[in-house]
Amino acid sequence: MTKRSSERGSAMLITMILISAILAGAAVLVSLQLSTNKSTEITSTGMRALHCAEAGLTLSRATVASQRAAWAGNLAGVEPSWMSVVNHDIDGDSIADFYITLEDDDDEIPTNTDTVNKPLIDANQQVFLVSRCGTMVSGVFTPKYADFPREVRELISVTNVANCYNGQKGGCGNNNNMNK
Repeated sequence: MTKRSSERGSAMLITMILISAILAGAAVLVSLQLSTNKSTEITSTGMRALHCAEAGLTLSRATVASQRAAWAGNLAGVEPSWMSVVNHDIDGDSIADFYITLEDDDDEIPTNTDTVNKPLIDANQQVFLVSRCGTMVSGVFTPKYADFPREVRELISVTNVANCYNGQKGGCGNNNNMNK
């Protein structure tokens, strides 16, 4: 047997090992890229859901503030009927994108005889405006992004403020009508 015949096939073995290593490395890179894409999609969907709920707050804030007298009857977790004046479709698909409710803050001061919070009564002209990204159909709330339900709350406080004119009734800020 010659020296050449005993080495036959060793180049093929080395080539197969190198190809296997390269394929394993490529498989790891593809797996990493797929998990990165999935992570990016999760983050993007979560941000879209949050922006949807925030848009609901922004679009409804003025209407809620203008309906201060109607708050007391609308603190039961159901969207008030007067919210129908607000366009709930922010993406133009003719489907409501957010659902608005009002919730009372803990504003009742406990006394010796009454220590229970009354969530259906507003005592301090402050309520939470709650926006959820999704729709309410037949009493069932369905999130727009099922895996990422988002809810945003904002404390709304309304006080009656009179216009203050410097040249009238002593001026503003108790400056004794010393208008300069």
